[in-house]
Amino acid sequence: MSSAARKLRCLNSLHSHEVCRLRNSAASTPFRAFATAAPEPTATGSTNGRRPTRFKDKLNAGPSFTDFVTGNSSVEQAMTPEDAFELKTAMVGPEGKKKQITRLPEWLKTPVPISDNYKKIKKDLRGLNLHTVCEEARCPNISDCWGGSDKSEATATIMLMGDTCTRGCRFCSVKTSKAPPPLDPHEPEHTAEALSRWGLGYVVLTSVDRDDLADGGARHFAETIMKIKQKAPSMLVEALTGDYAGDLDMVKVVANSGLDVYAHNVETVEELTPQVRDRRAKFRQSLKVLDAAKKAKPDLITKTSIMLGLGETEEQLLNTLTELRAINVDVVTFGQYMRPTKRHMKVEEYVSPAAFERWRQTALDMGFLYCASGPLVRSSYKAGEAFIENVLKKRKQGSPPTAPGQDKTAQVDQVVVGPGEGIFH
Repeated sequence: MSSAARKLRCLNSLHSHEVCRLRNSAASTPFRAFATAAPEPTATGSTNGRRPTRFKDKLNAGPSFTDFVTGNSSVEQAMTPEDAFELKTAMVGPEGKKKQITRLPEWLKTPVPISDNYKKIKKDLRGLNLHTVCEEARCPNISDCWGGSDKSEATATIMLMGDTCTRGCRFCSVKTSKAPPPLDPHEPEHTAEALSRWGLGYVVLTSVDRDDLADGGARHFAETIMKIKQKAPSMLVEALTGDYAGDLDMVKVVANSGLDVYAHNVETVEELTPQVRDRRAKFRQSLKVLDAAKKAKPDLITKTSIMLGLGETEEQLLNTLTELRAINVDVVTFGQYMRPTKRHMKVEEYVSPAAFERWRQTALDMGFLYCASGPLVRSSYKAGEAFIENVLKKRKQGSPPTAPGQDKTAQVDQVVVGPGEGIFH
């Protein structure tokens, strides 16, 4: 018993000695409440006698994250035209199974969207519960269209009738379903109210395909246009529609709803249509839609878009343009097909900017009112809408339209309310 008591007294003595040592140490050393608290500098300017590190200074003096994502780093060398337009290849895959692929050309690379205006537009759209084809179809122009200096100068492509399509085209990344959610009966009113508040001059409306509905959603589309015209009579409206399963009466419903431009995309040449588009979308059917819209309202501007790089030939493209002019289509756009995911059809060719310029001139020579042509051009291309708006205003004033690029006042407020069939709708 006495032995145990002696051991306990020794332990207590050790504990008391350690407490005293810690107290004395605390009295001579500044107390730090948190591990992250900055220590007080000494009279000599050093911190606890440690040598100051200069790594942080070097890091801060280097390129920022924004420089990396936008390509504005001072160390980046300017590329010559030959280097910029050169197609580069790379070997990918595991050892023994490597295959050669063509890398994405420099002219198809776009900056990561980081601007404040991009964030503002995204916040507005989410608050209004509106869907954009810019996001759903992974459009490469989203940083340019949403990143303007002013929200009224931006272009956002909003899809009507939900974000789920009943068709499954091989180029399109919009999600699909045989039975999408029902239509929102308040969508026409909400869309019209939102657009009228934004004070836009030009609006493009589009939608997913809704083969599950008896009218394909044509009356819902038409109601939205009429609501917009009621709230903003001076606003110009473009409708980028589906084919309504070939029901030309529904095409006439939309054409006579008060819109100014009727757009429907043939997407590709007739020979490739079965491999590129959903089996229910046919080239001849698309021609009939554009023809019916023009006949329903002869002063209506009709518009279509074609993707290049799918394996089409020059002869096939010329035949397609000839057929489009035969039914008096006014506007055509050309753009590079870009594969959304590995599940979609592959790119057969990256068409050079020079080739796009040749096709633009060819279309104008054939009598098209306007042609936007370039690797990153899409059917909802804001430069095209600015020119079309100029044409419409000149028509109403009774004066001839100004040629593209000559009227600087044509760069007006616009929003595109967007397509249902992939990055080109």
